[in-house]
Amino acid sequence: MTALPAGFAGRIVRWQQSHGRQGLPWQATRDPYRVWLSEIMLQQTQVARVLDYYPRFLARFPDVRALAAGALDEVYACWSGLGYYSRARNLHRCAQEVMARHGGEFPRRPELLEALPGIGRSTAAAIASFCFGERAAILDGNVKRVLTRVLGFDADLAVAGNERQLWGYAQELLPRRDLQCCMPAYTQGLMDLGATICLPRNPSCLLCPAASACVARRQGTPEHYPVKTRQLRRGSQSLWLLRAATDEGAVWLEKRPPRGIWAGLYCLPVFGSADELGAALDGHEQRDWREAPPFLHVLTHKDLYLHSVAVRVRPEALQRRDGAWMSPAQFGQIGLPAPVQRLLLQD
Repeated sequence: MTALPAGFAGRIVRWQQSHGRQGLPWQATRDPYRVWLSEIMLQQTQVARVLDYYPRFLARFPDVRALAAGALDEVYACWSGLGYYSRARNLHRCAQEVMARHGGEFPRRPELLEALPGIGRSTAAAIASFCFGERAAILDGNVKRVLTRVLGFDADLAVAGNERQLWGYAQELLPRRDLQCCMPAYTQGLMDLGATICLPRNPSCLLCPAASACVARRQGTPEHYPVKTRQLRRGSQSLWLLRAATDEGAVWLEKRPPRGIWAGLYCLPVFGSADELGAALDGHEQRDWREAPPFLHVLTHKDLYLHSVAVRVRPEALQRRDGAWMSPAQFGQIGLPAPVQRLLLQD
């Protein structure tokens, strides 16, 4: 049985109130819509990047009713460049379910929040804690690192049973029920500690409020935690992107399938080889073919080597394909993958 440090929750709350992050825009609200939006945006995305997208998204979709009523393409347009586009799809679906199942009000209980699209256990707990003071544990990547180090929890988190055990410890470490009013500060404190002090490499242990109770610090091995043996296997893929444009500057874009890379976004036509791309043009335009050097676009699970081929075509040249000619003025109204955005802005 792992020994739980006494007074842990109180240390985190006091540290957050004096040293934690205070000025983030989603901290100044208990509106579950705004907290939910920030939590989804912050998944696998740095705070600095979210600070740019968050106000723009709210300007277009100020509440859950507006988001539910909006078109998915508009949601993609506001999300374009932020990556992990399944988050945007789930945001839209979740807003529609909140309207349909809960009358436009987010439920208070974490288990009801977790039943909504795109909201996992940790995100549900964060919303419930921040907005409703619910006594619910979070366990995102940063918090796993903090807790495994403090507790010296060296069980392999690739094993589901071990992760369940860590969830149990996270629940036991919550503020006592008579201190439930501290839940927002405690939850934010754990997030802040993992994001600013208890870093994956070179943690600032001397500044940590839990340093005296931290097993990993006593061992001198904080970077050994958390333990997770199953690593994501990375791959690589080469793709050819057709930048077909008319003399008037319109570009041919196609909507990607609902599954797979860049699902649901508008995109330049994608091909697995230069030969496939040439066949799509029937060879008519290859005299005006300009292929740029390939560039690397890094995804979580693979490296994409993208070959951009620019060609001037007659408007009717691609009409057999399922797509449309779009002017640069329309680019901001649709969702585009980040590398495609960059290519189009280069013209």
